Amino acid sequence: MAIVLGAIADDFTGATDLANNLVRAGMRCVQVIGVPDPATVIEDVDAVVVALKSRACPADEAVADSLAALDWLQAQGARQLFFKYCSTFDSTDAGNIGPVADALLERLRATETERLRATETERLRATVTERLGGSQTVMVPAFPINGRTVYQGHLFVGDRLLNDSGMQHHPLNPMRDADLVRVLGRQTPHPVGLAARPTLVQGGDATRRHLQALAAEGIRHVICDTLDEDDLAVLAEAVVDMPLVTGGSGLGQALPAQYRRWGWLDEVTDPGRLVPASGAALVLSGSCSRATLGQVDHFLERHPGFALEPLALAEGDAHLQAALSFARERLADGGPVLVYASADPERVKAAQAALGVERAGQLVEAALGELASTLVGEGVGRLIVAGGESSGAVVSALGVTMMRIGEQIDPGVPWTQAPLPGRSDSNAPLSLALKSGNFGGKDFFTRAFDVLPTGRPS
Repeated sequence: MAIVLGAIADDFTGATDLANNLVRAGMRCVQVIGVPDPATVIEDVDAVVVALKSRACPADEAVADSLAALDWLQAQGARQLFFKYCSTFDSTDAGNIGPVADALLERLRATETERLRATETERLRATVTERLGGSQTVMVPAFPINGRTVYQGHLFVGDRLLNDSGMQHHPLNPMRDADLVRVLGRQTPHPVGLAARPTLVQGGDATRRHLQALAAEGIRHVICDTLDEDDLAVLAEAVVDMPLVTGGSGLGQALPAQYRRWGWLDEVTDPGRLVPASGAALVLSGSCSRATLGQVDHFLERHPGFALEPLALAEGDAHLQAALSFARERLADGGPVLVYASADPERVKAAQAALGVERAGQLVEAALGELASTLVGEGVGRLIVAGGESSGAVVSALGVTMMRIGEQIDPGVPWTQAPLPGRSDSNAPLSLALKSGNFGGKDFFTRAFDVLPTGRPS
């Protein structure tokens, strides 16, 4: 059976964020790591999210990986494609949101034009697809429940403009401009428009007509205002038949209701059911966001933790071995335990100044990957990873290729379960939570383990 929604996410935690919202809206969902082999068969799901590591890589690499994911999802028969990026729109003037969206639109236009030609009716459908899909998409980064909203094209985090929210200090993609029309305009040669809230309050039909009018004017990308869940529902109604939509996971939670309305999706009971978890509990954190720093402090007031220092990692293996020894000892006492490279902006800048931005990040990611693979091999069965780049490094080190999406811990963050290479069917899969740096309440690291059902399946 063909999947309803095929999504391409530009990092691992963003993929999980979207998958979480799809499950909460009643879709059975699997997240795959990287583009699967063409022979891969995924059954009994309504949505598949392909997790890439394409947010901060060179734009040409991001485009190539995203097009490969698009081709695979189209081969699975996906009715609608979704390009997922962060609700903070973090990117640089070189991309990668604009270049990837342009490439996906152009590939879709080429394939749709070739596929829909045979009859007059199909030619008419191709004309509609050309107008609404191949020449235009929407940009809906907002996630109101997590405080990300857009008004008059400006992105807010809580009551602060994006450039005054802490994101101006992001180590890879600092965001110093909250005007998304202007931000995206620096990433694409094509016109960028706005669907402002006065249009949205008129409903889905009016919003659709506005988008069509913009398309007729040659507007390829449309930034969409979004203040609340009602705005997301209006946008979902307006764009449900667009071949490609883009944005954050808020739109993902609104779309399934429209899929049911169109008869594409059946009601599903308990779409996020996982088997009971087992094994020791470990937290690995590489994020330096304000939210994660608060979560680290909260955890350390209650449980043990070890601080990874990039400068010490650069001196050789001793620092990593010390972290392993620390974690083993505390895990043997029952855990949970935290190993973290999270640090305030000044310490991050000092490490980057001494080592270079790329090498500092690589050292931390390699260390977190080594910690994960070693300690999971020694019995860790419940693992939280904070940070998109860190999550990518950990799942790659573990050899995880597919995750079933379970119940939500906090908005945007679910528990997942992943079969691990080399484990027999009698072993419970790894329970894994991949947390975007900015997501989760202050007590996330402690509470997440409390809400995860444990015990071996009967």
